[in-house]
Amino acid sequence: MSEMNLKVSSGDWSYPIFIGRNMEFSLMELHEKLKQEERKAIAIVDQGLSESNPQFCDKFLASMPVLLIPSGEPSKSVSKLHDIWNFLAVEKLDRSGVIFAIGGGVTGDLAGFAAASFLRGVEFYQIPTTLLAMVDSSVGGKTGINLDMGKNLVGAFHQPSSVFVDMDVLNTLSKREFSAGIAEVIKYGLLGKRDLFDQLANRETPLNSSSEDLPQIIYECCAEKARIVGCDEKERSSGKVNRALLNLGHTFAHAIEACSGFGYYLHGEAVSIGLVCALRLSQKMGFCESFDESNLIDLLSSYDLPIELQNGIAITKLLESMRGDKKVLAGKIRFVLMQEIGDTFLESEIPSEVVADIWRSVGAT
Repeated sequence: MSEMNLKVSSGDWSYPIFIGRNMEFSLMELHEKLKQEERKAIAIVDQGLSESNPQFCDKFLASMPVLLIPSGEPSKSVSKLHDIWNFLAVEKLDRSGVIFAIGGGVTGDLAGFAAASFLRGVEFYQIPTTLLAMVDSSVGGKTGINLDMGKNLVGAFHQPSSVFVDMDVLNTLSKREFSAGIAEVIKYGLLGKRDLFDQLANRETPLNSSSEDLPQIIYECCAEKARIVGCDEKERSSGKVNRALLNLGHTFAHAIEACSGFGYYLHGEAVSIGLVCALRLSQKMGFCESFDESNLIDLLSSYDLPIELQNGIAITKLLESMRGDKKVLAGKIRFVLMQEIGDTFLESEIPSEVVADIWRSVGAT
């Protein structure tokens, strides 16, 4: 495939996203340039990636200090952030240095927050190695860690200098992780790209890492996120294009993750259930009524994504978690609803008993 590039930009900053194959050569050229400028580079790498695909970026990583981060949501913690800070200090990274975040969304969020906070901010590059990170978490500059009370409650906006999406690394991604990424792809279809949703729903066979149209789909998702982030970098817009819309299904998903224990569900699996909840809430509020729910259920199920809770969680516990969500504003939970498929808006005036009914519909108790 030929390389595809696009740009994320807002105000006085911009950076490219490169989508292609054999990205190691481009990364080695970048590292050589940094060395010529006497700028130290350090890599924060997902341990699961290093075990499942040791050849990925092996030559690139051979010439710089590397810190391995255990795979999984529990690593987005204060203790792991502290480990990275100490590693950077021991390696004497200064303000001219750079960090390469190589892994899935957990590694990218964690290393990105370390980059945002160490020495009050150093440059970093995103090298996402899961489908979910490629289409979503590596783009837009949101970094952070989880607390016991909720997901991503501590973090910073810190834009990467570039994002390198190497399609080759998906060849060793597990089916479960790939499907988790598809949940975010489906989200973009529901959020603002009805043609993408229809394309996914009308496929004869589900997408896989070898699908010829996968690079273009990744490009479309990145372009949609770039458009939204370019209009509202820090989720403060009161207009039609608000970054909070990217959280379609996530107010439910984050509560599921927090209440079930971080790591029980992959993020994309929780998002899958959250999308079902978001659709049902939209329809209960009188929107999106012409859309047949089975179209979404069938699409999610074709990727073996969950559409209901695997174990019952108390509704009171879920509602309490939602009240601590970072999107709460003026004490009110903000939900992303669908006017129609591909047309979303924010709503905060939803009675808790209505939300409880939605939770009950996916198996909460």
